[in-house]
Amino acid sequence: MPVINRIAADAEQLTEWRRDLHMHPELGLEEHRTSQVVADKLASWGIEVTRGLAGTGLVGTLRNGASPRSIGIRADMDALPMEEMNDFAHKSQNPGRMHACGHDGHTTMLLGAAKYLAETRNFDGTVHFIFQPAEENAGGGRIMVEEGLFERFPCDMVFGAHNDTSLPVGVMTAVEGSVSAASDRFIITIAAKGGHAARPHQTIDPVVIGSHIVLALQSIVSRRTDPLHSAVVSITQFHAGSAHNVIPDTAMLSGTVRTLRPEVQDEVQRLLPMIAETTALAHGAQASVDYRRGYPPVVNAAAPTERAAAAAARLLGADKVLRNRPPSMGGEDFSYMAQAVPGCFVRIGQADGARGSVAVHHPKYDFNDDILPIGASFWAGLVEQELAKG
Repeated sequence: MPVINRIAADAEQLTEWRRDLHMHPELGLEEHRTSQVVADKLASWGIEVTRGLAGTGLVGTLRNGASPRSIGIRADMDALPMEEMNDFAHKSQNPGRMHACGHDGHTTMLLGAAKYLAETRNFDGTVHFIFQPAEENAGGGRIMVEEGLFERFPCDMVFGAHNDTSLPVGVMTAVEGSVSAASDRFIITIAAKGGHAARPHQTIDPVVIGSHIVLALQSIVSRRTDPLHSAVVSITQFHAGSAHNVIPDTAMLSGTVRTLRPEVQDEVQRLLPMIAETTALAHGAQASVDYRRGYPPVVNAAAPTERAAAAAARLLGADKVLRNRPPSMGGEDFSYMAQAVPGCFVRIGQADGARGSVAVHHPKYDFNDDILPIGASFWAGLVEQELAKG
């Protein structure tokens, strides 16, 4: 099954919708305009709309026939707090806000599928279109699940997707198991003894101690983690002092931890404070660690992954569906939905030469509108496959 003709005919309209969303990016839990735009379109197609989940989140429900079967499809809606550097006509009109991860495209692809399914109703069962806020910062997926998403909107399976700038247009992934990492963060505060920079022997220098801690933490991955079990420990901030001739009393380090296995996540959380605290103690100082777990890893269940792969193969051809791609070390809060209901998270290639190849979270990123009909056709085909009549 190639791109659905009816959806292909809507390609120009899909592009208009996507570019409008791109021009009006909103941060997590602030997606008021976006949520209204989505709700208005769904309602205009006769889809039942429930608003207010996680604040700005909403669910569109479309029923047809008498089958008790149901599936959920999720798209994220939020933007990033960054300044766009593109100069095309549809660049962000909201200073310090940018759709730099393609959530404008994810939302549009699901809208395109919803419109088609509402018009054709070539399925038997219930589909829930889940439009989620705050993927980038506040864990909107977790909030929706905690607020009873799947109790209110039961789903046999749930699916999500993300554009991929490293894959060419016309290629998708459907990989069983872990496909994205757990994302944790930490802050290390060093309490030492400051003084005049000309008399360091009278101080306990938190900058030197912090430097030792940075180096010591590298051993967690290089010497304490099985090399076949991925982990990342990155120090991304180091703050200390305010004058060139003063050794400060304190220093602060912060960073992120990424893991794919729960047991590795547990071990890193155990080791990191121990190493930081004992390194500081060895230099006569004290260190305190605030370690906070973030999104868990996205783990694709076997059954929905096979179903997603089958739908993708019918759309693009089996040779265009990657089944054994290494996981991403990025975080993704679809994980909470996949923990609650058997789920699958796929990736849709968007690279076409220079177009669509700029990495996400870059100020010159833009979603490739050419894949809007592909994504919408994938979602529509998946619904018709899983909720087939007869």
